[in-house]
Amino acid sequence: MPLSNMAHRDIETVIHPYTNLARHREVGPLILNEGRGIYLYDDTGKRYFEGLAGLWCTALGYGNEEIVEAAAKAMRKVSFTHAFSGKSHDGVIELSEKLKEIAPCPASKVLFGTSGSEANDMQIKLSWYYNNARGKPKKKKIISRVRAYHGVTIASASLTGLPWIHTDFDLPIANVLHTSCPHHYRFGKDGETEEQFSARMAQDLEDLIAREGADTIAAFIAEPVMGAGGVLMPPKGYFEKINIILAKHDIRFIADEVICGFGRTGNWFGTTTLGMKPQSISMAKAITSAYFPMSALTIEEDLYQAMLEESRKLGTFGHGFTYTAHPVGCAVALKTIEIYQREKVMEHAAKVANPFQTRLRKLAEHPLVGEARGVGHIGAIELVADKATKRQFDPKKQVGATAIGILQEHGVILRNVQDSICFCPPLVITTDEVHEMFDLVERGLDAVEAWARKENLRAA
Repeated sequence: MPLSNMAHRDIETVIHPYTNLARHREVGPLILNEGRGIYLYDDTGKRYFEGLAGLWCTALGYGNEEIVEAAAKAMRKVSFTHAFSGKSHDGVIELSEKLKEIAPCPASKVLFGTSGSEANDMQIKLSWYYNNARGKPKKKKIISRVRAYHGVTIASASLTGLPWIHTDFDLPIANVLHTSCPHHYRFGKDGETEEQFSARMAQDLEDLIAREGADTIAAFIAEPVMGAGGVLMPPKGYFEKINIILAKHDIRFIADEVICGFGRTGNWFGTTTLGMKPQSISMAKAITSAYFPMSALTIEEDLYQAMLEESRKLGTFGHGFTYTAHPVGCAVALKTIEIYQREKVMEHAAKVANPFQTRLRKLAEHPLVGEARGVGHIGAIELVADKATKRQFDPKKQVGATAIGILQEHGVILRNVQDSICFCPPLVITTDEVHEMFDLVERGLDAVEAWARKENLRAA
């Protein structure tokens, strides 16, 4: 099919993140110009199921008029005011109170940004700031995990544990460490139970801390579910063990709730679902259902007291962004949270999670699928060349990327991480829509299987 005029214009002007830029010059963009509910429509009018909630974020779907009106009203009232030099507005005060109320860990204050990357970047700065303030200047290293995703700024990309985010960007920076990835299916040993695997992962962390010295480590950061790493679920007992280790060594525990926050795992926060005990959480994405760029992180009382002391010493808290606590973002976030509560979105999502997870797990029976995994309204399937041995496809064959293209042709927008296909539909999806979406996915996977067989991709 020939490229449209707009597609050609896109190729000549736009850089697309996480896109093969060379291939993009040949195939062009998918131009999506309209969204309603859980559906998107391209420039030809074709309808697609939004199977990834945009990028894990459009929890309330598209075209919610209440949120649109809340944004418009805020723009009319005060289109912008910053938070520097003690300036405030009703929206940021009310939103901070609400976030403190629903946070899964004790929160003294809230600090705002515009993206999850910014929130996690701030977590690093504040961890350093905190330890300098309390007379522990050597306590600087941050531990993340292999296959984690925490953003793309220089600091947050360093926390990310994915090679394509480091290679040729000269990352990671110093003082960022990565411990083992707790994905039992891929990294568990033969005959090793999840509990045994969790114990080994915990020991890996203990060993890393011992090698580096606990007095040099400021923080450990983890997602409840490792979303952009392929929706990797923590094994049984994992966070219970991690909580103990971090507390023992005075290491700040940061939960990256950017994807899991606001109902994705069945609770307000994945921290609750997965049994984490962090000092602070980072949040973004569904805080506004992606109707406005906003992020936030909670500030624990010990950290706040350190910030106070530094302000007395230095005369200011030397951090902030132009759009920190943007009044439109605050209005949108408040309305989004109001809808979550008033419409009982969490309760609805918990009900629909059962058929969603049932249909997802059924995909494990497909000849291409080695593992189906997930919780609540998030999940993934891992495509393999050999189900019995878990042998992966040759990465050069781009099986996952091709599968996403075929599924898109069948009317479902999903995302691959290598050969894992990720699912994260809007929380407002209905049971009937879940079944309709998975019917299309099953037909799409059959087409992927036919292509793989034709190309003899399973050959060792």
